[in-house]
Amino acid sequence: MKTKLYILSILLSACLASSSHARQTESSISFDFYGEPVTLPFNQSLFVDFTAPLSERSLQEYYQAIRSKDYSPVITALKEYKELFRLDDWLYYQLIRKTAQHISPKADNYHRYTLYKWFLLTSSGYDAILSIKADRILFYVQTDENIYNIPGRLRNGKQYICLNYHDYGFINFEKEVFTEVIMPVPGAVKGFSYKVTHLPDFKKEDYQEKEISFNYNELDYHFKLRLNPQIKTIFANYPVVDYESYFNIPLSKETYSSLIPELKKHVKRMNQKSGIDFLMRFTRYAFLFEPDSRQFGNEKRLSPEQTLLYEQSDCDDRAALFFCLVKEIYNLPMIVLAFPEHVTIAVKFDKPVGTSVIYNGQKYSVCEPTPQKQDLRLGQLSPNLNKATYEVAYAYTPRN
Repeated sequence: MKTKLYILSILLSACLASSSHARQTESSISFDFYGEPVTLPFNQSLFVDFTAPLSERSLQEYYQAIRSKDYSPVITALKEYKELFRLDDWLYYQLIRKTAQHISPKADNYHRYTLYKWFLLTSSGYDAILSIKADRILFYVQTDENIYNIPGRLRNGKQYICLNYHDYGFINFEKEVFTEVIMPVPGAVKGFSYKVTHLPDFKKEDYQEKEISFNYNELDYHFKLRLNPQIKTIFANYPVVDYESYFNIPLSKETYSSLIPELKKHVKRMNQKSGIDFLMRFTRYAFLFEPDSRQFGNEKRLSPEQTLLYEQSDCDDRAALFFCLVKEIYNLPMIVLAFPEHVTIAVKFDKPVGTSVIYNGQKYSVCEPTPQKQDLRLGQLSPNLNKATYEVAYAYTPRN
């Protein structure tokens, strides 16, 4: 990848230095993107200011003005970095945010910053829209995925999810009506995916060491994890997505190598059920419990690596981490059991343990990764959930 990055940098430099005139007037913007250097060709003459009050006409005029500029080298470079860094849509949007920040800082002019994000995203082929009310501007992207706790709109039967709602806090959409600004962008038809299948290759020096421990069968186990605080930044405004999406967000390479081999070493001499029990109790007791409502003020589902980063976590977060550990070490079939007030995991063993959960004719054994009033063993469900209704929110079947 470094070789490709070098070649890309050479091409961009050549583009900037293609003539004596270019050397005098062309410039570039450069920044660090989670450990990787990014350089984008940007001529200051491309900059389009926006100081007018928000209105359908002022936004349409702005779009016509910026559309008249040649942003194709910038868009081409962004797409090349997307391919080079293997960026999923959510990470590509973070790249666009950083680019917009360097062209038009958010603190200087929020409206212009938002317009640049919208322009760069739609120019990259994504279907995104803007809506306004008074001095507020909302930025939506089309997606077919299930997204929770973030406002959306329907347009021509398609779902659009707000990307900048967090900047305004609560908005009562029953009382406040935002008007969409119609600005068709040729080629902006692509839907946005919130699935994250690849994390950046962070610099090793950006990691910090964190020691965690727990007791298993009267023995103390200690782990020194390598964790990167930038994970919190990447997912700061990440919405609540479905269980399949966030359970399968991978660990970064450095964190993976500091944890998974160590866990494998400890379970190597155990039989499969004892090994799963070890992972279950590690997830249950190596971290403090705290509901999202107290820690974040609202529902927030943490990825496995976020759960390792935060000092406290709730049942959704531990279920995601336990799922990740079982998948990486044993790769067994699992189901996610979603109760009205609780989430847990059931694993399919060759021979079930305890009271089984039947799903599609197969028997799964509950493995509770969250602290309960009782010290639950494999196959035990908390007594207060025995008669509670639940749904199988996600079923994982290993691929051969």
